[in-house]
Amino acid sequence: MSGAGAPTSQPYDASGLKVAVVAASWHTQVMDGLVGGAERALAAYGITEPQVLRVPGTFELPVVAAALARGGYDAVVALGVVIRGGTPHFEYVCSAATDGLTRVSVEHAVPVGFGVLTCDTEEQALDRAGLEGSSEDKGWEATAAALDTARVLRDLHAG
Repeated sequence: MSGAGAPTSQPYDASGLKVAVVAASWHTQVMDGLVGGAERALAAYGITEPQVLRVPGTFELPVVAAALARGGYDAVVALGVVIRGGTPHFEYVCSAATDGLTRVSVEHAVPVGFGVLTCDTEEQALDRAGLEGSSEDKGWEATAAALDTARVLRDLHAG
């Protein structure tokens, strides 16, 4: 986790976009930080009334993201965290969430901001959660990526 080489994104007026955030519920402190980062980014981009939904866990993100994409949203931000344990559960959930969210984005041509933390420890997750003292804000980054991609798609369709 270096953060080096990350693209720089300047907020723009995205107030015309319909945006939803779907967030897992496990690891409350981390998830509250990720959702807070997403909400700060949305406000910076001029989006004042996003749809914010919570699901039980990271595994459930793709099905709700797909429903949102079918429902006319211009961008979806998916937030979750999976912390490695002593069983293969980590690999299964990370793979399913990544594959599922990728399919949603490609099949519906709707950007899905990938804000799923896949960490070895809770400390690593907290350091990426955008909380006071965190070195990174992955909720903001995932939101900015989705909005910037939505702008590219809008411009592409416009001509």
